[in-house]
Amino acid sequence: MNLYVLLGTTTSKTIILKRADWSARDKPLVEASHSKRDTRSFLREEYERLVTQDLDWRIRVLGSNSGPWGVVSGKKTLILCSNNYLNLTNHPKVKKAALDAIEKYGAGSGSVRPIAGTMNPHVELEETLARYKRTEASLAYATGFAANSGLIPQLAAEGDLIISDELNHGSIIDGVRLSRAERTVYKHRDMENLGKVLNEAENKNYKHILVVTDGVFSMDGDIAPADRMVELAEEHGAMTYIDDAHGDGVLGEFGRGITSHFNIEGRVDVEMGTFSKAFGVVGGYVAGSRDLVNYALNKSRTWLLSASHPASVVASCRASLQVVQKEPEHLRNLWNNTRYFKEGLKKLGFDTGSSQTPITPVMVGDSSKARRMSEMLFEEKVFALPIIYPMVAREKARIRTIMNAGHSSQDLDYALNAFEKVGRVLGII
Repeated sequence: MNLYVLLGTTTSKTIILKRADWSARDKPLVEASHSKRDTRSFLREEYERLVTQDLDWRIRVLGSNSGPWGVVSGKKTLILCSNNYLNLTNHPKVKKAALDAIEKYGAGSGSVRPIAGTMNPHVELEETLARYKRTEASLAYATGFAANSGLIPQLAAEGDLIISDELNHGSIIDGVRLSRAERTVYKHRDMENLGKVLNEAENKNYKHILVVTDGVFSMDGDIAPADRMVELAEEHGAMTYIDDAHGDGVLGEFGRGITSHFNIEGRVDVEMGTFSKAFGVVGGYVAGSRDLVNYALNKSRTWLLSASHPASVVASCRASLQVVQKEPEHLRNLWNNTRYFKEGLKKLGFDTGSSQTPITPVMVGDSSKARRMSEMLFEEKVFALPIIYPMVAREKARIRTIMNAGHSSQDLDYALNAFEKVGRVLGII
């Protein structure tokens, strides 16, 4: 029998094992030499590279609520870059719902949903959301990212195929990468190309096919042709999954989203969305059949293993759903502002891309110029961030603007004047 004994270490190498051979006890059996690794320098090197190339994020801090105007980095500015489409973060009913829930349920839930973290407000939110989305059931997640990264890998496994729009959100991309299914992409919003991909898939023996798209694409503000996508998927027996984060509260009757917009309610297998944008709070969800929800709450680890939202959060989410249905003026104001601002930018000579929604890009091209434009706008008290590589292609940098229902026409005129001034200085118009 051989017996191995750990002998010890030195600063330059570790003597791992020596056979307990009492006749030759001074001969080490194996020696492993390890070079000293620098575990941190790459962090600074990569950051400095991003800074040199003008690709780093430079965080500005709000000292106020997120409204049409706010205090940003100590300066009162017009905010054109938040996702607070309907200005519901500041709605009295939404704030009161949070305060009332804190008084009754406390500051936190104390657990994950499947153990002791499901409170009455969680159930009430999911029931209200299902009625709003006109689905059988819904399930609330910690975030929209958690919904995509946690559920997509559970819907397609080895032997399956995922087909994804080439410009889908990073959370969809990460969800796809976590799956063991084969994956492919189709050209952006190109239903002819999607049909070709689906036809080619028929030649292989896939058990399941999942087609995934954003509803509204967050960088360009264009809308997926979801009606045609659903038709193609139904022809081929493929499951459909739509991330409607930027369509929630914005598209369709009472902001019900892309399925309402295209009149395809009940035909999309998985509707995913968030409460952190038009609804003004935080959190993600999926809505669909009761079977989908039962499957997700048993299989999706980002739901199973994440602490549940405090009751104050889900109570506010539910209040927002009620507000958008009882007070349609918020949605009407959002679209009035959107049309006014888009027309103003175009009259000035700006390129607003292919936007169809309140997300309106002002195309610049060069990343450094886009960053400079953002800085100059901030000097004019307009807060609008640059979107640069790798979030968009290298030569497609832009200032992304998003409308708020609370903006007045005077606010938008102020913004247009600032864009004109800065755009002329930089030679963009």
